[in-house]
Amino acid sequence: MRQRLEALLERLVRASIVERIAISIAALFASILVGGVLVFVSGAFASCQTGLNVAGWTFCYNPMQVYYELFLGALGHPLEGGWSPGNHRLATTLQQTTLLIFTGLSFAVAYRAGLFNIGTQGQLVVGGLATAVTVVYASLVVPSGVVGTVVLIPLGVLAGAVAGGFFGAIPGALKAYADANEVITTIMLNFVAVGITSTLLSWQFQDPDSPNPGTRRIPEYAEIPNIPLVGFSSRANFSLLALAFAIALMIGIAWLLARTSFGYELRTSGVQPEAAAYSGVDEKRMIVTSMTLSGALGGIGGALWVLMQHGRWLESVPPLGFDGIAVSILAANNPLGIGVSALLFGVLDSGSSAIGTATAVPPELVGILSGLIILFVAMPEFFRMIGTRYVEVGSSDLVRTDGGELAEDGATADDGGERDD
Repeated sequence: MRQRLEALLERLVRASIVERIAISIAALFASILVGGVLVFVSGAFASCQTGLNVAGWTFCYNPMQVYYELFLGALGHPLEGGWSPGNHRLATTLQQTTLLIFTGLSFAVAYRAGLFNIGTQGQLVVGGLATAVTVVYASLVVPSGVVGTVVLIPLGVLAGAVAGGFFGAIPGALKAYADANEVITTIMLNFVAVGITSTLLSWQFQDPDSPNPGTRRIPEYAEIPNIPLVGFSSRANFSLLALAFAIALMIGIAWLLARTSFGYELRTSGVQPEAAAYSGVDEKRMIVTSMTLSGALGGIGGALWVLMQHGRWLESVPPLGFDGIAVSILAANNPLGIGVSALLFGVLDSGSSAIGTATAVPPELVGILSGLIILFVAMPEFFRMIGTRYVEVGSSDLVRTDGGELAEDGATADDGGERDD
């Protein structure tokens, strides 16, 4: 049994990109099949006036309609007449996609450095508050109009990045200089972030004209604008410019990790820390730097949540940081794959609302369907991550992370078994 498990993990580690995509597609169809059966059977325990009668049982839910609403409803029903690419449902899907790209990148950067940043949610929270406060007070001295837009939006994004980066540097420094487990410290700092922001809000930044806990609204000209003629309605709280920025940053992070000396040092520190230290990489500096970059990306996500979606910071922040962990794992922590993974999560979020509007399926069952899709699609990559870790520390009957097969004496197969003593 153990040998079979090791062989399966080895096979997953060796899988090519095409094979991994095929596995993910097969897992998606499997989740739809299992979810469809669950929906159909659940309909037997619901009450309805019309349904499918089978052997005296009345089944109230139609799995085909449910999945139609889940996937096509998230796009605004493009197969129906009168569809517009600027519809509200598609805007909601892309809005979630945009924000999840940042939180997914946040976790991926830390993971590639061998760290687990569970604190993206806290970094997003403090980044969002820093953005709202900075823009509100800066708007008092910055001219309105186009000048205000050009100045305040980058300033708000920078404020979110700095605040999130600072909140990411704290567990990084604790890990580097006190050997504190970053999983524990980042989880704890999530609660600290909520406490600090709530206290600052009640003491200083609460909007006196609003009954809801939140800051004053930023000026309308400080919100991320739509692209003329091809943009979405202002009521959609989404901007293609924000999505374009997210995609550009995603490509930039991928280039940084793959094509620069910093990215090489970061990846080496995560895969083979001993080799990185031997080659002269400052381990402590790399830990702090990677966690700071990770936190800054989470903080930018908070900034976009304010500048694009709400126009203010609200105390009820959605769990975008935690969702970003699943987004990154689903993409195998590959920055270029995070966009597709975030889109899937955006579709599931928006499509779940469409199901609730168009069918009688209870929201609890809809949540189970979304969870099944995420579970089935993410599990192969999750086990591949486990296999990669096992390969790195396992015995010589497995494979190296660089793709070379280890010989019995520990040398790689591609060097003929020779090694220097």
